[in-house]
Amino acid sequence: MNETFRHKIIQFCLAALLLSPTVSAQLLETERMTWVEIKDALQKGKTTVLVFNGGIEQRGPQNVTGGHNLIARYTAIEIAKKLGNALVAPTIPFSPNRADPNLPGTIGLSTALFASLNEEVTEQLIKNGFKTVVLMGDHGGGQKELKTIAEKLTAKYQEEGTRVLYCDDVYNKANNEFFEWLDKNGYPPGTHASIPDTSEMLYIGGDSGWVRKELIATALGDAPRKPGEAPNANEKRVRNGISGDARRSTPELGKRFLDLKVDLAVKQIRSLSAASR
Repeated sequence: MNETFRHKIIQFCLAALLLSPTVSAQLLETERMTWVEIKDALQKGKTTVLVFNGGIEQRGPQNVTGGHNLIARYTAIEIAKKLGNALVAPTIPFSPNRADPNLPGTIGLSTALFASLNEEVTEQLIKNGFKTVVLMGDHGGGQKELKTIAEKLTAKYQEEGTRVLYCDDVYNKANNEFFEWLDKNGYPPGTHASIPDTSEMLYIGGDSGWVRKELIATALGDAPRKPGEAPNANEKRVRNGISGDARRSTPELGKRFLDLKVDLAVKQIRSLSAASR
């Protein structure tokens, strides 16, 4: 079978997995389960629940604004599969951010509202019967708040045998390791809407249109350069929402990054869970 054709089939099946309400992922996501199914899962040992925060923000001309949510949902499902004892709460779709009329599309929350929302969602999940709630975020803003909430609610509920964990490796450590790998392998520097998130969306979305593939060839913005590095005079930099250079984005790089996120998160969640027993 032609490799390109085989890849398209894989992406089509993945898109169907993410969008179909009748697939097996349904029994990992609480919003796609009945209360009877959730209760049954709890009684069978799925007492861990993952709360992944996404976000709505501009992601350059080439990526749809819901990228954080799409990435968060996919990653949470894959983490739950590997953990074996976890369900996935609905993705929280907004992050600490501010709208910009020059780059419309962002819908942000204040850090105070973001923190209150996560705290209340977490307590609701505890009341539903979950014994371990794991807080994660796909956006840089809000990481501090998630850590604080985990510490506060663990102190409040630990005597009941309940704990709230903050998994930061899925964001901080994964980003650091992947950026380091890109640098060592000759890829250009970049953060927001550059190679990492554009590649993730290419892998998850396939031909869904989440990435405007015809725009990747020109997906170059104001890049954060290495310390002391002068800008390339031959490359025109524009304020288009891209922090870096996304032109070498590929589904293969997206898979590498997502696999890293999942593996690091599973390892940290298991370690934190064991330490809190």
